[in-house]
Amino acid sequence: MREVRTLYVDNGEDGVRLDRWFKRRWPHLNHVQIQKLTRSGQIRVDGARAKPDTRLSAGSQVRVPPLPDAPAPHEKGQLGSRDVAFARSLVLYEDEEVLALNKPSGLAVQGGTKTSKHVDRLLSAWGEGLERPRLVHRLDRDTSGVLVLGKTPGAAAKLAGAFARRRTQKTYWALVQGLPKPGEGVLELPLVKKGVGDRELMVPADPKDPDAETAETEFVTLSRAADKVAWMALWPHTGRTHQLRAHMLAMGHAILGDPKYNSEASQALSEGLKLQLHARRLEIPHPSRGTLILEAPLSPEMKQGFERFGFDEHEADPEPFGRKRR
Repeated sequence: MREVRTLYVDNGEDGVRLDRWFKRRWPHLNHVQIQKLTRSGQIRVDGARAKPDTRLSAGSQVRVPPLPDAPAPHEKGQLGSRDVAFARSLVLYEDEEVLALNKPSGLAVQGGTKTSKHVDRLLSAWGEGLERPRLVHRLDRDTSGVLVLGKTPGAAAKLAGAFARRRTQKTYWALVQGLPKPGEGVLELPLVKKGVGDRELMVPADPKDPDAETAETEFVTLSRAADKVAWMALWPHTGRTHQLRAHMLAMGHAILGDPKYNSEASQALSEGLKLQLHARRLEIPHPSRGTLILEAPLSPEMKQGFERFGFDEHEADPEPFGRKRR
């Protein structure tokens, strides 16, 4: 982009940080580039200098200076036809504003040092720049199920806002070791990150710990296999890293197939199983109309666990938490 433009902040982007507002429109820009443009006064909000962490208000004017062009597709590792077909095969729902994918177990949402294949890369199947869908929440690499993205900056902002303001209902299915007692309730247990690198874990924390993050999970037992395994519906009211896995372990009922948050009892029941955690259902306000209700079919990994312990997915209440708290 070679000219100066003035853009207006959408109603759904009220409160969004300036740097994130830019990243949603021009994903190829990095933090250093945005920082330089703000520091030099080339980016302005309502005529005034601004910092990358400035919170924008709906209706504000943002001065956008000439920006570097996005790299050519071949420089970014253009997707081959197989990758495009694979990405498209994951679609659960799509309209002009929203894209919902059925993320497979084992596929990371974003890349890292040793991760070259991930959802974020596959989004090139929809185009680059403003055509590229934007992530608004995350799932762990080994968790399968519903992943929602915004197809425009405004839609992404509204969807992300719905998660931040807890206007969503997220229902995860999990197979856990043992039978939780009581069989339903709400666990409020702060978590804190401990360890280094790949060995980092979220562990229960003292509420007075300055690094502790509040974490709240609602749970309902859907079925049981003798006294060994329970099929649970889990609703994370908060969105902490590894929250469901850490909370179930803290309750003494680790999720089967979990390589990090486990116990001797859960390991004994998990032989040959991958993580038994699936983002089954999501209810979320549509950016411009009504409510979206999205469901992901069981992954092959979850089907293996269901078959082993005799659970039938069709027996589940689609709304185990009811509708009263949304």
